[in-house]
This record gives sequence, C-alpha cells and structure tokens, in this order.
Amino acid sequence: MKPIRIAIIGYGKIAADQHVPSIERNPRFDLVASSSRSGQGVGQKFTDWRELIRTVPDLQAVAITTPPEPRYEIARECILAGLDCLLEKPPTVGLAEIADLDCLAQAQGVSLFTTWHAQHHSTVEEAARALAGKRIRSMQVHWHEDVYKWHPGQQWIWQPGGFGVFDPGINAFSIASKIFPGSLFVQSADLSIPENAQTAIAADITFYSPEADGPLTASLDWRRSEGEEWTITVETADGTRVRLEDGGARLILNGEASTDSGIGEYPDIYQTFVDLIDNRRSLVDVAPLRLVADCLLVGGRRLVEAVHG
Repeated sequence: MKPIRIAIIGYGKIAADQHVPSIERNPRFDLVASSSRSGQGVGQKFTDWRELIRTVPDLQAVAITTPPEPRYEIARECILAGLDCLLEKPPTVGLAEIADLDCLAQAQGVSLFTTWHAQHHSTVEEAARALAGKRIRSMQVHWHEDVYKWHPGQQWIWQPGGFGVFDPGINAFSIASKIFPGSLFVQSADLSIPENAQTAIAADITFYSPEADGPLTASLDWRRSEGEEWTITVETADGTRVRLEDGGARLILNGEASTDSGIGEYPDIYQTFVDLIDNRRSLVDVAPLRLVADCLLVGGRRLVEAVHG
C-alpha cells in the first residue's frame, strides 16, 4: 500500500514540534510539502498554500495548522480539491464554518477530522470509562498558565477570533466534554478583558447538567507566572473520584495514579486520521468549540490591566 501523500499548511511551532515528527514516524504517510508565510517548512516549500494544493503532484491529504481565522477558506478549497483534511484545534473561528465544511466534505466524499489533542491520552479514555453512567456531585477545572511563555509576541490571540485564554481553555473543554457522562451546558461566565485587547485573559465559568447534582466550574487564567496547572477533578454521587493532571496525561482514580500508556497525543491523532481515510469517514466534534461560543454569548465582561509584548 502506497503511503498517503500529505502536506502541512501553516508551518509554525506546533507543526514543527508535533505534526512533523508524528507524520514522519507513521509509515502510512509521506510528508511531501509545506507552506508558510516565511517559506520555512519541510519537503517542497511554498509561501502560497493555493500554489501548493494546485501544483504538488498526487497530493492526497493536508494538515491545516494555521491560526484559526483563515482555516475555513483553506479547508474549503482543499476539500473542493478532493483532499482529506486534518484541522488543528480549534477547527474554525465559528460554528457555522465547521458545519459548512462538514457538509461539504460529505458531499465531496473526503475525510474531515477536527483534532482535539488533549483527548488523545489513554488516561482520558480511562477517566471517561470510570465516569460512564454515573451522576456527578462536582467538577472543577483549573487551566492556568503564562501567556508570555506559551504565546510569546503573538498578537493575533488578542484580536477578534484569536480566542484569548480560550485557546488553551478549549483543551480543558475538549477533555470535559469527552469524560462527562451526559450533556454539559454553560450557565454563566465572567470574562476578564485586558484594556488593550479584544479577547479574555481569564474566565470563570459555571456549567450545569441534568446529570449533575452539585457545582460544575472552570477557572481559566493566563496570568500564572510560575509553572502550569492543567487539572480536572470530578466526584460522583457514589464516591468515585477522578482527577486528571498535566493536561490529561496523568490520572488519579480513587487515589491510584497512572500515566498515559498510549503512543502520544499527536501520533494517536495521525493514526486516527489514517483509520478515517481508510474507511472514508469523517470525525467532526464541535462540542468544545460550542462551549467556548456559549461562554462568549452569556459571559459578563470586565476590563483588567493591559497586556504587553
């Protein structure tokens, strides 16, 4: 079986750190080209993604790893060109865009895959199994990190469509929507907006669910200066206690700790992509993006100190 010829559109840090090594380790893929505004990349290098999809011979698939704002246009053109598409998170800026891409991919008969890397831990799957069918007494999400460490000099995050603190926070939502045993809704949100920005640097969220009898909360904050805290703690009515740490890579289930025993987030993403392509299927999960959208719809806003850098 010939390898799937794949290109990366939007070659940057996440592509270099995660996508390239994961693709290169998977024998089912042949990484043949990339595009970026700077011209940096791997394989045949382009500054114009349109030229890439038009001229690379026998191209079959693309991984789109640009910032969210241009992804809809890029993905739409790739789907119309008959290419299977993998989208970094979040898949698009808005819900209507990803719904349209889903319909278009079905019509064109190509695979569309919305990736949520934090879901691809074996520990997250184990947590979901432990909570299945149970009533929830409480859930606390803490997703705290330093924006200047993780997004140095990146101004797009503070602009409309840049997601702000929801850029990492959507990872927490992707895990919560995966492990929670039922529907999860946003009741309220308190959004802290820097006076020189358009997106939040912090958010406190209250959820509700028909499957819960107690508080469900999330604290997202980009102002943590030392280390990171990426944790989700869930307690059930029958006393089961689930705690995910390190962004989902470590699970403490009723006091017993375990770590991710799988092949890794991004290697697992690409193995899933292979399976989708082989079976001519798509996997389009909008639950995390929908939770972010609802936070922005119902959220109250307050101005806080300006950001710098």
